[in-house]
Amino acid sequence: MTKFISWNVNGLRAVAGKGFADIFVGLDADFFCLQETKLQAGQIDLEFPGYTSYWNYAEKKGYSGTAIYTRMHPLSVSYGLGIPEHDTEGRVITLEMPDYYLVNVYTPNSQDGLRRLEYRMSWEDAFRAHLCGLASRKGVIVCGDMNVAHNEIDLKNPDTNHFNAGFSDEERGKMTELLAAGFVDSWRSQHPEEVKYSWWSYRMAARERNVGWRIDYFLVSENFAGRIVSTDIHNEIFGSDHCPVELVI
Repeated sequence: MTKFISWNVNGLRAVAGKGFADIFVGLDADFFCLQETKLQAGQIDLEFPGYTSYWNYAEKKGYSGTAIYTRMHPLSVSYGLGIPEHDTEGRVITLEMPDYYLVNVYTPNSQDGLRRLEYRMSWEDAFRAHLCGLASRKGVIVCGDMNVAHNEIDLKNPDTNHFNAGFSDEERGKMTELLAAGFVDSWRSQHPEEVKYSWWSYRMAARERNVGWRIDYFLVSENFAGRIVSTDIHNEIFGSDHCPVELVI
């Protein structure tokens, strides 16, 4: 079996001071994918015995960024989508393994007032094309902060967030399109009625009151879904405004 963890750490240097190393060791994953590392090359020295790490940094300092720690050696590694307008923010890493691709993503936030929604829509189309191209060759696992709660069960207050970033009709529609293109929401497929969240605002004691959203995912291509063994959302783990999510195949 192979264990995958995905976690938006909202600043790796910050969470490194909140027990990240112990959490990393305790989760004991074969692949540990991070989003929103907020780093440039050389700003942290955080390696673990037995793991190789791959990093995609944003050009803008202290912003975005992704990383993967892995015990397994990929056949190849690529960064971004190969589209200049989408590849300055360090949002995608793709590892090619012998029988699948692993894609780590930090999807752009549409921001307050949906002011970045138009860009988000073009990003979604380009990212879906990237995944579908990979899935035409072998299985695909995609994980990360996808910045959308797909259905009403995936957030505490759907009615009051209907037109907000992360729960707009447009963003939800793009997730529907992605799933319809041949992907499965691994956690929801195993927990069709369960309410569990992966992100909580820092405002208004949202985490203490469990006023959250499920916006962190493991999707798998339909041709790979039969290999899902288990899924989890580790809402007992603190250190970020997100918690880690898990997939075992």
